[in-house]
Amino acid sequence: MRIKILFDSVALDNRFSTGWGVSYLVDNKILFDTGEKSEPLFSNMKDMNVNISEMKAVVISHDHWDHTGGLWGILKEREGLNVYICPHFSRELKDKVKKLKGAIVETEKITEIEKGIFVTGEIPGIYKGEYMPEQALIIKTEKGVSVITGCAHPGVLKIVERVRDKFISEPIYFVFGGFHLMESDRRAIEIVAENFKKVKVKKVGPTHCSGKIAAEIFKERYGNDFISIKAGQILDV
Repeated sequence: MRIKILFDSVALDNRFSTGWGVSYLVDNKILFDTGEKSEPLFSNMKDMNVNISEMKAVVISHDHWDHTGGLWGILKEREGLNVYICPHFSRELKDKVKKLKGAIVETEKITEIEKGIFVTGEIPGIYKGEYMPEQALIIKTEKGVSVITGCAHPGVLKIVERVRDKFISEPIYFVFGGFHLMESDRRAIEIVAENFKKVKVKKVGPTHCSGKIAAEIFKERYGNDFISIKAGQILDV
């Protein structure tokens, strides 16, 4: 299955806009997160030959501006588009989606939204002392199960373990996205990387809020199986 990296903080080359937040398109039909705002997202979509009319759904990992910013432009272009969210997202976000005539789908547990594409459903997390619900995207192919995270506020290991427990007979092929390790110390990050190895995660791509130290540690441990995520890339899983 093909994943297009539509938005991130680093780009493949200077054709692509960058910024804070992420946006990834799976199989040309499921959009995961929407970056910080519409303009750079739409610019990158044009350069990657992405047609909004072909999208079947948007999945929002969590209710933060750098993951929802481009959603409003998407919904203005695609009335009635399914928007998968966690039940405990803010009333403000839900009301805005409804106002723009998006079709809200609240997910509490692992749910298949297209053949081979799942959401984890709401996973409890904490951010700045407050409850932060978040979900991740799961892709199942002949290579195994891949996990895409927005910021991983609940803990990236917690997310991976939920997926592993559900798909117990499947290898974990690739985990990428925000790992929320920017403010973690080196030893804490090393423990995360060690546990990735223990559960036999094949490939990794920490980006966004993962931080430079996390990138260094995962690259050291994974070598050629470390993938540097950049806007403009096309990945196969």
